Amino acid sequence: MDFQSLLTLIFVIIVAIGLFAIKCWTFSVRRKERRDYYRSYLQSDAWKRKRYVVLKRDNWRCVYCGAKATEVHHLKYAKNNIGKEPIEWLVSVCQDCHKSQH
Repeated sequence: MDFQSLLTLIFVIIVAIGLFAIKCWTFSVRRKERRDYYRSYLQSDAWKRKRYVVLKRDNWRCVYCGAKATEVHHLKYAKNNIGKEPIEWLVSVCQDCHKSQH
């Protein structure tokens, strides 16, 4: 392998590492933005209404153990549409069962 080929290989490796670093950084930033948006959504009136509907639907009972439900658990998340999850993706749970689900 001649010197120019070696430099080209080193350049390609450095560019690949740089692109990978940028991709990881971008993922991290977007993840933080989604997390922050989700946390603010959980404080919104829209979530409070949806939470009430789910708890009422399940008669304020945990779907796993039958105890009094105080929380709502997402079975699935609308990753790109936070707050757009259908009611069917949500279930009423007690605090103990909710902890065991996470």
